Amino acid sequence: MSAVRIQNVQLEPNKHIRVALQSIYGIGNTRALQICATVGVDTTTKVKDLDDEAVRGLQDAVAAFSTEGDLRREVSMRVKRLRDIGCYRGKRHRSGLPVRGQRTRTNARTRKGPRGNRISKDAKKD
Repeated sequence: MSAVRIQNVQLEPNKHIRVALQSIYGIGNTRALQICATVGVDTTTKVKDLDDEAVRGLQDAVAAFSTEGDLRREVSMRVKRLRDIGCYRGKRHRSGLPVRGQRTRTNARTRKGPRGNRISKDAKKD
């Protein structure tokens, strides 16, 4: 079987099933190993070498977990609830700052974005 779709995600045929499952949002290494063990598929099996029965088993096993669209919606609803009740974490989400107590005097560039326009030395002299 060449084209394997699980939870509307096309799995890359040349990857091992353990790695390919991780391309589904909500499935990491541990859960991928757990799914392979439940279905009885060797983790080093390539996706293109899977038979139809194994693919159906993988689809059923993945469907038991909250993944892709449902999980994204769930996470965004949690963040929206924090914003709506106006708690500290919600305010940090709203203002785009780190939420879990990291320092912001230096670093935090991922959440804050690129530095603003700085006044260059040439501009100061004028």
